[in-house]
Amino acid sequence: MITLYTFPPTFGLRNVSPFCIKVEMALTHLKEEYEIIEESDPRKSPKGKLPYIIMDGESIADSEIILERLDAAHNGVLFGNLSDDEYARGYAFTRLAEDHLYWLLVASRWLDDEWFPNIVSGFFHFVPRVIRPLASRAARKQVLKTLDLHGLGRHNLEEQADFARRDLRTLSRALASHSFIAGDRMTAFDFAVAGLLSGIYDQSPPTWITPIANEFPALKDYTERVQETVGVYARR
Repeated sequence: MITLYTFPPTFGLRNVSPFCIKVEMALTHLKEEYEIIEESDPRKSPKGKLPYIIMDGESIADSEIILERLDAAHNGVLFGNLSDDEYARGYAFTRLAEDHLYWLLVASRWLDDEWFPNIVSGFFHFVPRVIRPLASRAARKQVLKTLDLHGLGRHNLEEQADFARRDLRTLSRALASHSFIAGDRMTAFDFAVAGLLSGIYDQSPPTWITPIANEFPALKDYTERVQETVGVYARR
């Protein structure tokens, strides 16, 4: 039995982290027996972030490393039987989604003064009320620093929106001639891309990035297709 540690539901999502959804999709796809334990404070995890799993008594953190370990345990079912073209396409678009578009989603939640109260209620509900404002402001300061180091935090809202639109347009064009992100069959890379897009489409209330994503209905159809195929949905 594998134990998967994830965030609890918030923002209308069963899990606010696309990385947690990605791992849950992989476990379900592999027909692994697993249980989910919700953890509000990622500082308690091995690398200070979620998800992580306990497999055969070992803690394994980071969604990419988790999928690689699962792939090895299942004789390459997730990645080993992919063609070079499928792997290259899938890996490249996963990097676009997780290392660029994801941080724009983070910016849309944490940098927007009007939306930030949802962060306080969604992420810091377990913190004693008297110190909740202090804790949330400290966390926001750290996120701002991370976004600044990434580079995206140095751009204004209009520029961030343009980046997001280009990312989403690129993903939409990639799906213009294929049913899935790496080709015409679902692969593990779809767990990453669709997991992220599901958080953009189904978060409630929406941030400024959601209406931009709605400009690309093919992406929404793709996101639903992957979730339905796997049987794991991000929304509650």
